[in-house]
Amino acid sequence: MSFTRRILLRATGAALGGALALASTGAFAQGAGPIKVGILHSLSGTMAISETTLKDVMLMLIEEQNKKGGVLGRKLEAVVVDPASNWPLFAEKARELISKEKVAATFGCWTSVSRKSVLPVFEELNSVLFYPVQYEGEESSKNIFYTGAAPNQQAIPAVDYLMSEDGGNVKRWVLAGTDYVYPRTTNRILEAYLKSKGVAAEDIMINYTPFGHSDWQTIVSQVKAFGSAGKKTAVVSTINGDANVPFYKELGNQGVKATDIPVVAFSVGEEELAGIDTKPLIGHLAAWNYFQSIDNPINKEFIAKWRAFTKNDKRVTNDPMEAHVIGFNMWVKAVEKAGTVDSDAVIDALIGVSVPNLTGGYSTMMPNHHITKPVLIGEVQGDGQFNTVWQTSGLVVGDEWSDYLDGSKDLISDWRKPMSCGNFNVKTGKCGGAGK
Repeated sequence: MSFTRRILLRATGAALGGALALASTGAFAQGAGPIKVGILHSLSGTMAISETTLKDVMLMLIEEQNKKGGVLGRKLEAVVVDPASNWPLFAEKARELISKEKVAATFGCWTSVSRKSVLPVFEELNSVLFYPVQYEGEESSKNIFYTGAAPNQQAIPAVDYLMSEDGGNVKRWVLAGTDYVYPRTTNRILEAYLKSKGVAAEDIMINYTPFGHSDWQTIVSQVKAFGSAGKKTAVVSTINGDANVPFYKELGNQGVKATDIPVVAFSVGEEELAGIDTKPLIGHLAAWNYFQSIDNPINKEFIAKWRAFTKNDKRVTNDPMEAHVIGFNMWVKAVEKAGTVDSDAVIDALIGVSVPNLTGGYSTMMPNHHITKPVLIGEVQGDGQFNTVWQTSGLVVGDEWSDYLDGSKDLISDWRKPMSCGNFNVKTGKCGGAGK
């Protein structure tokens, strides 16, 4: 009998409920010194457009927690480093945070190549990383907690929406991405998924560009030509960083409207749109698990706190910020539950922790180190915000291994003892296989 990760994880979800209310088992003495928290985000280079705001929200969260008395009676101290959009430098800065600064946990990275760079450092030194950005899956590490979306929490639902009548019955697909691991792996999953749905190979166009790419005239012309074959066409964009600004500008220059060729983006949120004239982009889409425009009391309170902290009533919020809010609050709760900042104790305590998200529900850390999240599709508005046009009826469990790739579809991750395995093969009954 074959099992999917989704079935197993949902089956374990109910059993987690009893763990959510576990009380703290101890506390450090008052005045034992601050607990250091690492912040590992690019503040310069091509990814600064996206990552700087994540540094800022972490500083806000730490400040707020200190006003509540810190954690275990100790003050939190932020240690900020700038890996400068330099992937090898991420590993050096991670080692510095763990070995020199002795941080209890680190919140950071955006691109998958930066996460891949630091992963062996966190495993070697047995420290904890909270990774807040959507990613390609195909990975599971004891030391990493993935609070951003896996492909089944963003990419797959976005394609399903576009295929639907409400989404325009799209038949031809442009998979456009920045040339690194996240877009390439995500597009490999999407290509397999599209073909499983009957899409012909000639109806899939795949294109990659380097980080910081700025000359989009030729590529946008090719997209227009591809979309002129008489079949409804959409662009699925995994373009990252500041390359999005000239990409969307060129779409506007060439008159590519959402009614003709809609673009659904996985890495463009409110922060990126803040630097773009969005009027020509009205109706283009983004798939996330949170939008600033969500109308509920907890989100309104968060936005007000954010603008007060930044002293800027125009500062926007976005999905990766919410992922840091969730991850940070989960870490605080797990430390209090464990009564220590010891990595092994906190890693064990994190599984089953549930905290409020900003969409009005609760997100839970599952045994595969991924969280439950709603999925939302939003249309770009003229003010740079998103109007939600579709969302899941409930929360979706993040799938660390894809159901659509050979070598992955028989794997699950479960970091609870005694299994403690990131790639358990349900067919062979053995731990080991693809990826970590």
